[in-house]
Amino acid sequence: MAEREGIFTRILMAAEKKNLIFGIHPVLEALDSGKELDKVLVRRGDGSGQIKQLLGQLHMREIPVQRVPVEKLNRITGRNHQGVVAYLSSISYCSIATLLPSVYEAGKDPLVVMLDGVSDVRNFGAIARTAECAGAHAVVIPDSGSARINADAIKASAGALHRIPVCRHRNLEEIALFLKDSGLQLFAANEHAKRTCFDINMKGPAVIILGSEERGISPQLLRMADLHVSIPLKGSISSLNVSVAAGILLFEVLRQRGLQA
Repeated sequence: MAEREGIFTRILMAAEKKNLIFGIHPVLEALDSGKELDKVLVRRGDGSGQIKQLLGQLHMREIPVQRVPVEKLNRITGRNHQGVVAYLSSISYCSIATLLPSVYEAGKDPLVVMLDGVSDVRNFGAIARTAECAGAHAVVIPDSGSARINADAIKASAGALHRIPVCRHRNLEEIALFLKDSGLQLFAANEHAKRTCFDINMKGPAVIILGSEERGISPQLLRMADLHVSIPLKGSISSLNVSVAAGILLFEVLRQRGLQA
């Protein structure tokens, strides 16, 4: 069993290396050709003109940038990286502002999952799988502090990440406000909430907000939520795994809608 897991790990590492681009000009060319980038690592302290040009392009496209020591770049690739290493995305991202009108035009009530700081790839993949099975219209994530959509996440999603739209945005509070203004109610999963998901009306256009298991939902998003929702627990453990909580809340929405997503 351990040997089989080791082989799978090596396969994943090889797949990750194939998704690497290094060097300033290759990364700029990838942007110009319309390739989706998951994130870009830039050498800490580099303020050259070419780096500034690249950072401007990345900021305009809302692509996450992480400043790292040169030693980290050297460990990732021993080649001439020129202080820049980029990861190609395994999926194509979309904008929730573009997606939402088409859902309304189809005569459907939007159902959106917003993940605030869910960084574990297996949890992320499992949530995407459940959301796709529940007929959710999109998963919204921040451009930093979220799980990377790599081979491991796609495997955990059973391929759902190739089917359900994933919307990555720099500021979740701005997107939450846009969704509220667009007629969606924001339901924040909160284990301390007095009302449970079985006690409230979740039939209309809805956003299910879930936070990381360590920190939960940010205070800003909690304040913006229309309702805080808990899941009743009968055991001695005080909380559920975030992907399990996502499944319960999503299918409660479907139950209330008469199983029509």
